[in-house]
Amino acid sequence: MTSCGAPDQTATLPASVDLTKETVIAGTVTADGSPVSGAYVRLLDSTGEFTAEVVASDSGAFRFFAAPGAWTVRALSRNGNGDVAVSADHGLTEVTVSVQR
Repeated sequence: MTSCGAPDQTATLPASVDLTKETVIAGTVTADGSPVSGAYVRLLDSTGEFTAEVVASDSGAFRFFAAPGAWTVRALSRNGNGDVAVSADHGLTEVTVSVQR
């Protein structure tokens, strides 16, 4: 359980999610190819403004429900930090955020 009240960050989407109508950005935080648990994963809009934050699961998984468009996913962890630019449309967009010192 996360302190921010975010939903479980497992890789499986709830059955009620309609990917023809919703935009989901999901992925894994890694360091040297291994999952990073407990990373703070932030979603930034196209201007770099903070939009949302979740804590990566034990397997490094995270998930955001967003609007279609350009986003940045930023991970902050004890293993380092990393960013990835994302262009998301309706459906599932999967990304890997590699962190390093």
